[in-house]
Formats: sequence, structure tokens, C-alpha cells
Amino acid sequence: MNFVPSISTESTRNLFNSTVFLFFTVATVKLTHSFGRYLLRNSTFASGVSMSSSSSSSTTNDAETLRHGRILSSKLYFDVPITKVPLIYSDSYDIAFLGIEKLHPFDSSKWGRICRYLILDGALEKNCIVEPLEASKDDLLVVHSESYLNSLKNSSNVAMIIEVPPVALFPNCLVQQKVLCPFRKQVGGTILAAKLAKERGWAINVGGGFHHCSAEKGGGFCAYADISLCIHYAFARLNVSRVMIIDLDAHQGNGHEMDFSNDGRVYILDMYNPGIYPLDYEARRYITQKVEVMSGTLTNEYLRKLDEALEVAGNRFDPELVVYNAGTDILDGDPLGRLKISPEGIAIRDEKVFQFARERKVPIVMLTSGGYMKSSARVIADSIVNLSKKCLIDMRQATI
Repeated sequence: MNFVPSISTESTRNLFNSTVFLFFTVATVKLTHSFGRYLLRNSTFASGVSMSSSSSSSTTNDAETLRHGRILSSKLYFDVPITKVPLIYSDSYDIAFLGIEKLHPFDSSKWGRICRYLILDGALEKNCIVEPLEASKDDLLVVHSESYLNSLKNSSNVAMIIEVPPVALFPNCLVQQKVLCPFRKQVGGTILAAKLAKERGWAINVGGGFHHCSAEKGGGFCAYADISLCIHYAFARLNVSRVMIIDLDAHQGNGHEMDFSNDGRVYILDMYNPGIYPLDYEARRYITQKVEVMSGTLTNEYLRKLDEALEVAGNRFDPELVVYNAGTDILDGDPLGRLKISPEGIAIRDEKVFQFARERKVPIVMLTSGGYMKSSARVIADSIVNLSKKCLIDMRQATI
């Protein structure tokens, strides 16, 4: 059956054809317009994504260029006479702040006492010690943001970082002079240590190791990220592309772990007590090789775990520089570390790490880091003497 009525006249057919033509014309125009708007919208979106990506890439490149420029213009790397031993210290390392420094368990005069012990023992001549320069604001900006450094102009923020509440009550100019200036001097020492290690095979900064500080956050008596700074300077100026951090402080090194969270050039071996500060579970995700030692761990068990860890690390990674964070808060009796390692165990531990570097012909930087007993200074000095006796370092004064 045909449901379309017959078209009987020519005029009717013409009217019908005109109507159909008009309908399809309007529909086509609307469709074309809509499609055009769709293409425009999407091309604009695509262009926006491209521009955003390009802008982000450009910003990153600009930041890297600025960082590289700051490193190259820094005065922290300077030539050290061969008559000096690559052991770095300054009298200004020690913190004396109207006795307030004693409110924190950290021995803020241990750095000077280590050197005095070495000199009294006849292991070191005072005139052989290398004195570093203080890290400037431009030096610190290689890792830290402007906003973080500005936050240190507030005494309350510094008080929280160094965990001494009364510091918040003092004018910031005094806090800068008595607290932050000694820290900045130690940062200069850590950075210089990498240059000396590359030249001499080893270097010890009798200070530094502020491993709880990252680019944007301080804490745990650590106001500046000296380990991160040291490594970035090594990348830029020492032709180094692979660095291993061996962190044997009792506490987790959450600062450098956050700073190098996505950097395959840095291998982090962290051997720490998981039941104490900082309990930074996010940073733990970025530890390349995690070795947890529980409270109460004894010397023999500790050294066995260290042997195993060093063997694994040596098989997994081929470093061009080792940064050794040699905290002595693993000592038996340390109120914060809660481990039970003997003084002799500390010396053997340090010997094992230096031997690890020696066997691989890799320069090593040692930092003294944490240690919360008065006995720590003596233990560190004895360990350095042991390294010298074992010919892993050479403390003799060179002659021209």
C-alpha cells in the first residue's frame, strides 16, 4: 500500500522540491556551524594543553639553568693546599647560645671536642685542618626555596626546627648569628668535602649530616639540607653522575629521601630504627635499600646486617661518589637512638664503609650527623684514628 499522496500538478511538485532544498540547506549550515565550533573548541583545548606543557617545560629548564648558574658562581669550592688534610672544621661550628643550647639533648660542642681529641692524640696538626666558607643565600637556593629560607627569619619557626622552644623569644638577628650561622658554616663544609674527596679520595666534615631537612621543610635539629646541596654541587662541578648515600644514623634520613625521591642518579641505603623519629612513612617509599634495625639491637647483629646491606648495595649500584652519614646515636645508652652498639662497633662500622669505598676506588665523604651523648666526640675521634691506622685515610701532613 502506498502511503504517499500523489502529486498531480507541476506547481505542487516545485513547491515540494523548494521546501526540501531549504530544509537540507538550513540543516547543513547548522551542522557545519556546530562542527566548526567543535573543531575550534578542541583545537583551542589542544593548543592550550600544548602551551601549558611547553610553559611547564620552559619553567623547569629555567629553574635548572638558574640552579646551575648559582653552583658555578659559588665560592664554596676553593683550592685547598696539599699541606692541608681533607678534614674540615671551623671553630664557628660549635653552638653557644646563652646556655639555651643545653635544652636540646644534642651535644652542640661535640664538633670542636672531636678536633681537640685528634690534636691531643697526635693524630692531627691544627694547622692542617681545612676551614670552609659559610654558605650564602644563593648557595642555599640551589636546593631550598625562597619561601623556606624566608621562614627561617621567624624565630618561632627556627625554634620548632631545632626543638628548643625558648629560641622563639629571641630577636631573629640573634638566632641567625648564634644558631643558623654555625649551621650554614657546616653546610659549606659538607659541600667542600665532595670536592676534596674527589681530589684526595676521602674527606671528613667534622659536622653536617642534617638529614632531616629537605628543600621545603626542616626538623630534628636540621635547618639546611647539606647532603642534598653537596650532591647537586657534585653533579654540576665534579663530573659525577651517580651518588650513593649510606645513612647509618639511627634515625631515618627523610630529608634527602624526599629531595631525591624521583632521581635515579642517587642510591639511598638507609639503616635506621623504624620505631623512633621521624616516622616519615612517605619518605620511606623513596629509600632505595631499606634496612630496619629495631630498638635494642646489639653490635654483632648490627654489623652482620651492615655487611649484608653493603654487599647488596655494591651489586645493585656503581657509585662515583659515596656520601656517608655516620651518626653515632646508635651508641649503647644514647637516649634517642635506642640501639646498643659499642664504641668499638662504631669504629668497625666506619671501617667497613670506608673499605667498601676503597675496594671500588670511589671517593667518600663522611659527615658526623647525630649523637646525643658527651661520649660521642671521643668515639668519633677514636674511629677517625682507627681509619688512619688501617690506612683507609691519610692524616699525615704533606710536605711541598
